[in-house]
Amino acid sequence: MAEQKRDYYEVLGVGRGASEDEIKKAYRKLAKKYHPDLNPGDKEAEQKFKEVNEAYEVLSDSSKKARYDQFGHAGVDPNYGAGGGFGGGFGDFDFGDLGDIFGSFFGGGFGGGRAARNGPARGESIRVALTISFEEAAFGCEKEVTVERVEQCPSCKGSGCAEGTTAEVCAQCGGSGQVQQRRQTPMGVFATSVVCPKCGGKGKIIHSPCKECGGAGQQRRRKTIKVTVPAGIDSDQTISLRGQGNAGRNGGPAGDLLIIINVRPHELFRRDGSNVWCDAPITFTQAVLGGEMEIPTIDGKVKYTIPEGTQTGTTFRLRGKGIPNLSGRGRGDQYVTVNIETPRNLNREQKEALRKFGETLKEHNYEEQKSFFKKFKR
Repeated sequence: MAEQKRDYYEVLGVGRGASEDEIKKAYRKLAKKYHPDLNPGDKEAEQKFKEVNEAYEVLSDSSKKARYDQFGHAGVDPNYGAGGGFGGGFGDFDFGDLGDIFGSFFGGGFGGGRAARNGPARGESIRVALTISFEEAAFGCEKEVTVERVEQCPSCKGSGCAEGTTAEVCAQCGGSGQVQQRRQTPMGVFATSVVCPKCGGKGKIIHSPCKECGGAGQQRRRKTIKVTVPAGIDSDQTISLRGQGNAGRNGGPAGDLLIIINVRPHELFRRDGSNVWCDAPITFTQAVLGGEMEIPTIDGKVKYTIPEGTQTGTTFRLRGKGIPNLSGRGRGDQYVTVNIETPRNLNREQKEALRKFGETLKEHNYEEQKSFFKKFKR
């Protein structure tokens, strides 16, 4: 059994996608490290130096590198693996046939089969962002978005041929878009499928191309599309318009238009799911005596009775004044947190009246303060 060799990329410490410069740089670094003149009498360094040179000899040569990438050591060293379990080769085995077998199961993923290349293919979807207001998200709206998309050429209906003409089936590939190439390798004869050079993989040849699309069968056009934004939608949610994306190929369906929603913040309201939150300032008098006040909601102002003795930070609930549910069933609630605004810029009479009022208050008028000092004493 021949000695098992290390992967050449591993030897140089580079990835398989390394450029020529990266390979050369890695080689120089390692060659200097293991050079016999710098490591006199070191058998291990001498062996590594040979290994590095062998790896560089292959990877620095584009043709050898291509064979190595495809077949490994067997592609560049006919003696590698001789006497092993495969008898030195696979014989006249047609890998193109194997590709067709895999293609029948996976849609041509292994060998790039005929169905995958020339069969109907769905068009790509398009993604656009749409910014709307807080109220538009809450109650829904109609919007327009402008996109650039690939559409079927209206002149040739996607055929790519001028009016009154048709495409000819490629004689070289028989319409498959692929031809087989056989190559003699140290492992035997390999047959691989490649793109037909005559038709470019299309399987057909257009002698009289459509003047409007140049034979492509498709055109890129700007399109304005109306969008119905449903009530209750929120930021980062997506509206999908089926069939409004790029046109398909070879009779395949068009892709979708995916609209990602962005809701602008509101100056008063905050959203939490289907519920709305807001802060409302109340006067010292309203907090002490209670009374009716107007509260803003997304439906407009509503009247709410503040109970007497309301403390700052108290939150009230307005049922059914939140965001409509996206499902169309019911609405969330609105929560209003009140904050007592301390009066400023009092004149002398107001201050004196406030002092006299304060003198009339007793300990039981300040329950929270009383509780605080009890805890402090404990």
